[in-house]
Amino acid sequence: MKLYIQINRFIQAVICLLAVSFLSGCVSRDISSLEDQVAEIMARPGGRIEPLPEIKPYEAYAYQSGNEDARNPFKLFYVISKPEITDDAIVDDGLTEEMEREIRNRNREELEQFELDSLRMVGTIDNESNNWAIVLDPNGVVHRVSVGNYIGANIGKVINIYEDRVELREIVQDSGGRWEEREAALALIEE
Repeated sequence: MKLYIQINRFIQAVICLLAVSFLSGCVSRDISSLEDQVAEIMARPGGRIEPLPEIKPYEAYAYQSGNEDARNPFKLFYVISKPEITDDAIVDDGLTEEMEREIRNRNREELEQFELDSLRMVGTIDNESNNWAIVLDPNGVVHRVSVGNYIGANIGKVINIYEDRVELREIVQDSGGRWEEREAALALIEE
C-alpha cells in the first residue's frame, strides 16, 4: 500500500512539472507593442476640464401657512365614525345580558373601526393548538385574528375560522331599534 501511495505522489509531481513547463512556454517576454501604445496615449494632448459649478449655500426656513385655520396635512381629512351606543338603546327590548356585556364592558379592538365589507381575509395560519385568520384592513395593514376576537363595526365576534372563511356573530339594531344577533362571514380573497 505504501508503494502505491509513493508512486501516485510521484505521478502527480511529474504532471505538475509538465504543466508548469508548458505554461511558461506560452509567455512572451516581448512587450514592445504594449509600451508603444502607452507612449502614444501619453503623447496625446490633454482635454480641458470645465471648472466645478458654484454651489449655493442652503438656507433653511420654517414653513408657515398663511391661514391659521388651515387643515393640518398630517391628519385625516375624514373621520371614521362608529355608531354611538347610548344607555337608552341598551335597555331597549331584545338585548340580552351577554349582548350588553359585549357592547359595554370590553375594550374595542383595532379591526372594529372598519366596516366588515372593507376587510379582506388573505389566508390562515394553523398550528397544533391555534388557528388564526390573516386579515388585511383598508390601510394595507395585516392583522392576525383568532376565535373570540371582534372585527367589523357591528360588534362582530369571530366564532369559527376555516381555510376559506371566518364566521362571525354580529350584534345589530333593526329598523325598530331592537338589538338582534345575525350571522356573517368574511370569505378568503383568492387572487
